[in-house]
Amino acid sequence: METDDVIEQLKRVSKPSSLPGMKRFGIHIEHALGVSIPELRKLAKKIGRNHVLAQRLWATRIHEARILAAMIDDPSKVTAKQMDNWVRDFDSWDLCDQCCMNLFDKTLFAYRKALSWSQRKEEFVKRAGFALMACLAVHDKRASNEPFEKFLVAIERESYDDRNFVMKAVNWALRQIGKRNRRLNRSAVKKAKEIQRHGYSKSAKWIASDAIRELTDPRILRTLR
Repeated sequence: METDDVIEQLKRVSKPSSLPGMKRFGIHIEHALGVSIPELRKLAKKIGRNHVLAQRLWATRIHEARILAAMIDDPSKVTAKQMDNWVRDFDSWDLCDQCCMNLFDKTLFAYRKALSWSQRKEEFVKRAGFALMACLAVHDKRASNEPFEKFLVAIERESYDDRNFVMKAVNWALRQIGKRNRRLNRSAVKKAKEIQRHGYSKSAKWIASDAIRELTDPRILRTLR
């Protein structure tokens, strides 16, 4: 399938009336068409894995074309350089999260990039670091506890960041790590209490208290048992 054909299909299923709603949720709509995630998934399934097409779709700068690119790209062909190039283009939380959960967390560089990006100053690059941690905690069933213990150190370090999209990603990562197994649950709760005790900022207090509330919920603990 050619790039122009894909764009034409995106326009065919787009709903421009949804753009104001996207904007209210913090999504940049300058290059958006108004295509829903379910429609993008259907088109991705139809296309299949296609690394070359993914690069061409990303180059269009169209918001939904970039999300689709992450859905169809081949993780085995993604390079560290490509990940760095794409993450610099992130301008909204949904593009960031969709790339992390559909593509980046399946690459060979996922753990390294999660830690590296978590130290960056750019809002959506830093968010990508923590979104990637959260996605790995959910999707990588075979990983040992060790890399997630390292993630907890990064979570504490960056818990002071009051920017909304960073703060929520840090919290997301902490909660998903704590729901992975009993040992990591104890480690995550302990780290959250340390963050809460130090009280670096309003964001740190919220990140910690929200995570403790969820990770000590009896229903979560029963599931982990």
